[in-house]
Amino acid sequence: MNDAIAKHFQIMARNNRWSNFRLLNACAKLNQTELEAKRTSFFPSILLTLNHILIIDWYNLDALEGGNLGLSVFKDTTPYRTVIELQQAQAAADRRLIQLCDRLTSEGIIEKIAFDRVQQGIKRDRIDRTLAHLFVHQIHHRGQVHAMLSKTTVEPPQLDEFLMEGNAPNRAENLILLGFSEADITP
Repeated sequence: MNDAIAKHFQIMARNNRWSNFRLLNACAKLNQTELEAKRTSFFPSILLTLNHILIIDWYNLDALEGGNLGLSVFKDTTPYRTVIELQQAQAAADRRLIQLCDRLTSEGIIEKIAFDRVQQGIKRDRIDRTLAHLFVHQIHHRGQVHAMLSKTTVEPPQLDEFLMEGNAPNRAENLILLGFSEADITP
């Protein structure tokens, strides 16, 4: 069972990379004013939301990799001011996540890792639960950016056609650009 879960996370890490790639490519068509414009969402701009996605990735990846950055990743809520910078930083984080998921084992996936939680101190949680949370977090905030994009001149990209077999032709070009194959996303 855990081998299937590990494979699922490997596929989700690639889906995550693809979704970030498509969303950031769409956002790259915005000018800086549109990127920073106040909008309705939890984070009040596309720029702030994209930075938040990346910062939470850093926080979780650090814990998953046994690092000690902890809460220091939150010191700057906008470490990147342009989409080009965000694209590069998000791609690097996404590659780390893929590599981490590719190393998962059926035994290791239930191990606990440490998180520094502001008021609560160090808390521990399982790797599989942490990854599930990370993917849901990404989907949640990408959806917010997607909605904010719909109020601009840039058409929001399709973000939910990655996994279905019948959508293989729709993702083929992106898979090549990302260095993935159909075998990488097949259970």
